[in-house]
Amino acid sequence: MSLVIGLFTQVLSPGGVQRASRHVAAVTAAFAVDRGFSCRFLSLNDPQGLHSVRVGSSEFSVTGHARDKAQFVLAALRSAGRDPALVIALHPNLAPIVWAMRLRSRKFRSIVFAHGIEVWQPLSWTRRRALRQADLVIGPSEDTVRHLISTQGVRAEKVRRLPWGLDPDFEARLAARVQQPLPSGFPTEGKIILTVGRWDPAERYKGADTMISALPRVLRKSPDAFLALVGDGADRARLEQLARDLGVSERVRFLPGLTQDELFACYAACTVFALPSRGEGFGLVFLEAMAHGKPVIGGAHGGTPDVIEDGVTGRLVQHGDIEELAGALESLLADPAGAAEMGAKERIRIERLFSFAQFQGRLTQVLDDVLLRKHS
Repeated sequence: MSLVIGLFTQVLSPGGVQRASRHVAAVTAAFAVDRGFSCRFLSLNDPQGLHSVRVGSSEFSVTGHARDKAQFVLAALRSAGRDPALVIALHPNLAPIVWAMRLRSRKFRSIVFAHGIEVWQPLSWTRRRALRQADLVIGPSEDTVRHLISTQGVRAEKVRRLPWGLDPDFEARLAARVQQPLPSGFPTEGKIILTVGRWDPAERYKGADTMISALPRVLRKSPDAFLALVGDGADRARLEQLARDLGVSERVRFLPGLTQDELFACYAACTVFALPSRGEGFGLVFLEAMAHGKPVIGGAHGGTPDVIEDGVTGRLVQHGDIEELAGALESLLADPAGAAEMGAKERIRIERLFSFAQFQGRLTQVLDDVLLRKHS
């Protein structure tokens, strides 16, 4: 039986890279069943042992190595000794392991996934060389594809764009139309500006401070507005102090530790979703807000323009431009009819480009294409 090996940094935790990893694993597992292949999925950072994971109707198992790099690499090399047909790595940092696996077997084809900001600067020589040795390198956006070619030196014919899709469990919640309870602290009246992220010093590029700084101007025209920030991190104290300094702390709500049901309820209840980031490789949170028909504002940088059509399904602003962000928020909050029209167009765009079924179909075709080249 042919073997497909998947190498992951992490699968079980929340986060965009982890969610993308789960989606790739689920599609690959379903692909393997249909083609009569077996799978072995290895995760570096998940807890030790075998874990069962379900994504939609697909179920797969992944073996965690509790951050033990030596054991993770050893497991990958042992798996290579079973002459796999295909090896998939879900981060460029794992490319050297795929390269090392060639010492055990030269028969397999390889795919390495990139996500965004990690390839915006040149990788180390070893990682860059290993990335170039892959048979195919996949990025979720045009921006990531450009960086793979221009910054990492991967040949253009080896690079393909494959946008992420909505989580099937998220889609199921939408289809069920079940109203989820709002988390404690979420505003129950007024116009709600929602943003979602990790508020850590290393992720200031997401623009939470710009959101808070824009709020005084927004409140002049929409005095009933609130800013709800879902997430937590070491930078939260600085952001709370900024809100106090600007006199808007009563209009800013931090919502840490939410469940998926609570986050779903926040999307449903908000008026506008905004994340004026300069570092999104794609932006799955935009898809989730758009699926609820909410107008969205994102940074005109990275992979976000692949998701948001400026002026059609949302607005794009320059990262750090407080006046531009405030103006975009004011216009959307003041025009419910226009916001509803954007929402209708967003749902069509989601169904056409970013559903899980669309993602599954595209990735399945990629897997077939790569394996076909192996046997041609």
